[in-house]
Amino acid sequence: MEITAKTPWRKNLGDVPSHLEYFQGSMFEAVEKIADEYPNNIAFDFMGRSTTYREMVTNIEKCARSLRTIGVREGDKVTIAMPNCPQAIYMFYAVNLAGAVANMVHPLSSEKELEFYINESESVTVVTLDQFYHKIEAIRQNTCAVNIVIARIKDALSRPMKAGYMLTEGRKIKKIPADAPVIMWDEFMHLGKACFWNYRVKRGANDPAAFLYSGGTTGTTKGILLTNLNFNALGQQIIATNPMFRPGDKMLSAMPLFHGFGLGVCIHSMLSQGGRCILVPRFTAQSYSKLITKYRCNFIAGVPTLYEALLRLPSMGKADLSCLKGVFSGGDSLSVELKKKFDKFLYDHKSTVQVREGYGTTETVTACCLTPSHMFKEGSIGLPFPDTYIKIVEPGTERELPYGEEGEILLAGPTVMKEYIKHPDETAQTLRHHDDGLTWVYTGDLGVMDSDGFIYFKGRSKRMIISSGYNIYPAQLENIFDANELVHMSCVIGVPDPYRMQRVKVFLVLKPGVPADEDTRRQIMEYASKHIAKYAMPKEIEFRDDLPKTLVGKVAYRVLEEEEAAKAAAAAAEAEADEKETVEAK
Repeated sequence: MEITAKTPWRKNLGDVPSHLEYFQGSMFEAVEKIADEYPNNIAFDFMGRSTTYREMVTNIEKCARSLRTIGVREGDKVTIAMPNCPQAIYMFYAVNLAGAVANMVHPLSSEKELEFYINESESVTVVTLDQFYHKIEAIRQNTCAVNIVIARIKDALSRPMKAGYMLTEGRKIKKIPADAPVIMWDEFMHLGKACFWNYRVKRGANDPAAFLYSGGTTGTTKGILLTNLNFNALGQQIIATNPMFRPGDKMLSAMPLFHGFGLGVCIHSMLSQGGRCILVPRFTAQSYSKLITKYRCNFIAGVPTLYEALLRLPSMGKADLSCLKGVFSGGDSLSVELKKKFDKFLYDHKSTVQVREGYGTTETVTACCLTPSHMFKEGSIGLPFPDTYIKIVEPGTERELPYGEEGEILLAGPTVMKEYIKHPDETAQTLRHHDDGLTWVYTGDLGVMDSDGFIYFKGRSKRMIISSGYNIYPAQLENIFDANELVHMSCVIGVPDPYRMQRVKVFLVLKPGVPADEDTRRQIMEYASKHIAKYAMPKEIEFRDDLPKTLVGKVAYRVLEEEEAAKAAAAAAEAEADEKETVEAK
């Protein structure tokens, strides 16, 4: 069917092509192709140790052999709960090479969350680090997992770095019992020597490759099935929208592997196109700033809170950022004022580039549009990628709205997911085929398109909290709190935070007879820590006798949001008045 969707942005693309020819093989084959072309180029650096493309592919193949040896077959699912480290890279591509599907999970997830992810994906194998073993072991009997593979950060370090690590971070890790039913990484990689059958499974562009997780339109966690084409297309689109990129250019890969931004943009887009990843296993603004200057990074990607934190770091005072070719912001809206401040910061530190804001959803791996390098409109999140289409419709309908009118953002293109696993009804609600010849993702986000095709993000129509770039779904947390024996009713909201953008706060109505004291607070937080990931844990609990209601009896969470916003505004005004008084006193 002929595509008839409007494309007002094409006249503003500059050097970026509107159409690309996409690689039709697997993700591993895309990386292998680069390794054949640049075998001695550095693929990634990890804590001072470099790995070439040839070495990386060799280890991926060893890993794939070992997966076959322990019984992983075509179509099987493998949960990877790891930070950005070499073993995670090898495993991700080895799963792809073996014809299996990678289930990407946050390693700091709670026990109950891990149990859900493993069972929802029907994973036969789980791969994680030694510091997370005890969580996996606690829920193992409740899952379908057959094998647990344990890696260690120290095994990926150079000898000097390993000594330092074992004197610091390594000392804090609980020892794994010698008789624990696990396969340690070194043992696992040697198992591949017993693989005498074919470990390479031919997979095509549209075959399943990975699961990432999102709240979808309902705020309930769902696995998103993404294909080889989804990832490979994103890699080609990223490079096409950055014509200044050259093989060997360095990307500071601090965004996590379990997130589309980290996996799609910072890892696969680089490795499938000849880039060099600087792997950051645990992110802090301090470590980020050091690595930018140490490696003379060419591309950095982060969330607005990161850039705000960098502005405050004394260590960045004399940093030379002339090496930068691209600075990308995603995960949350970048305020106009923060962009101005960081653009000035870049200029003052010898950089010739500005922050380029992007937008996307996990249903499209991550990014779908980006501010072009040659032009900018204040407040805009940019123009669509090649072969990507965006339109604004009356929410929930097919009726396209005129330029300048606010409505729901719809996305279409080669990065669109295959489905929500085990949720056909919501898949049908989110993916809809229109008469213009395209299948569209209904994002639930609100925005505007101008006559030049520039997109302006206006907000989210679904309940969601964004804290330091993480998507947190209040309904999911409320279900957890409501299940506690001490709690009658809960309401979770995001409250303004100067560093995280938002932090999580929960309002609780306790059951009759339960005292609203510190002991109750402690019990509830202990309960929550077993069910909620660290990044989503409430920073504050407020006990109330009742919660505000709408006319139909639902909890009026917007009333609570307005109350907290008013408190924040009052506190800011008071701080400003105190500062003024201090200045006048001097």
